[in-house]
Amino acid sequence: MRQAFATQWRVIYALMMREIHTRYGRENIGFLWVIGEPILFCAGVAIVWTAIRPSHEHGLQMTAMIVTGYVPLTMWRHVVMRSVKAYEVNSSLLFHQLVTPFDINVARSTLEIFGTILAGALVFFGSEILGYMPAPQNWWLVYVGVFFLVYFCYGFALIVAALSELSELLEKAVGILTYVSLPLTGAFAMTEWIPARYQFILEYSPLANCIEMIRSGEFGIAVVPHYSILFLLASCTLQFLVGLYMTQRIRPHIKIS
Repeated sequence: MRQAFATQWRVIYALMMREIHTRYGRENIGFLWVIGEPILFCAGVAIVWTAIRPSHEHGLQMTAMIVTGYVPLTMWRHVVMRSVKAYEVNSSLLFHQLVTPFDINVARSTLEIFGTILAGALVFFGSEILGYMPAPQNWWLVYVGVFFLVYFCYGFALIVAALSELSELLEKAVGILTYVSLPLTGAFAMTEWIPARYQFILEYSPLANCIEMIRSGEFGIAVVPHYSILFLLASCTLQFLVGLYMTQRIRPHIKIS
């Protein structure tokens, strides 16, 4: 069992290195763009919103609200977009006996997750040093929120990758759908701020639950968070298992070039 896991990790690591070289090349800063790309998004949005919006909203620092919302949103969107047609564009790798669709998806998702977490950490600590956001009140909640966020992204990516191989329409529509679903992510507002009769919508959104947990860890008693660890555990696990089931059965539908 240990040898099987070690072999799979080596395969995934090799796929990650190949993806970095393919995407960013072998020259100049190369792999640093894994961090540089998301940091440009996160830092750019944080700077613009801090400049044009009031310094506080509902008693919370605007920069902290944006960082704790936009970084998770960036991770989710980047993972989703990289999972579309992930198997078809890497179909030549499937001739190798050890490479599976699951390995391809995990490698691509891990790159996006790793890059976004590092970028988010740099923006977070930079904002804290400059005095634009406070230190988290509860680091444990932040860590658990990030864990469930990563868990959610992996499962979601598996499902999107499989569906994109089955439907040309989904391949074209994913980008639009991620924008349309922005209100369901809770990235730019706390659940408590919206009318009570609509709060259940965000309470049943795993991504919104993750962001609420991260913000609860950041702001402490200054906010009234709406999240459920049991809901996150159940929904993310179910989503991952569904994604795994679909991934195991998608190979006959992949157009191998």
